Amino acid sequence: MGVVDSRELPWNEPPGHFGGFSKFLVNEEFQGSKYFDFRISRYPIKGLVAEHVHEVAEQIFYFISGTAIATYGDEKFIVTKGFTMFVPPGIKHSVENTGDEDLVFIVTTSPPNDIART
Repeated sequence: MGVVDSRELPWNEPPGHFGGFSKFLVNEEFQGSKYFDFRISRYPIKGLVAEHVHEVAEQIFYFISGTAIATYGDEKFIVTKGFTMFVPPGIKHSVENTGDEDLVFIVTTSPPNDIART
């Protein structure tokens, strides 16, 4: 398709996400990309993705609004608007909204076949 109005796409709660929702903007199923999963995520207060590891995939998180605790390996960071987190394969990571507003962030994953969507 190439061009999509993301406002029309549904919010999904992927496996391992608890009260955390994503709109799948680009991936193989929705745009035919073989190399990327690109999504916007919205975690209401206390929403989170459980700690996990990807065997192959690299991920980039870019935080747009809200406040969270991000686990990266054995460290924890407070992340807010403007923070970026790069996660290479084999690094355990998680994100939990600890603020008082929705946490909104972009996630890009490559290759996309190392993450669950449904």
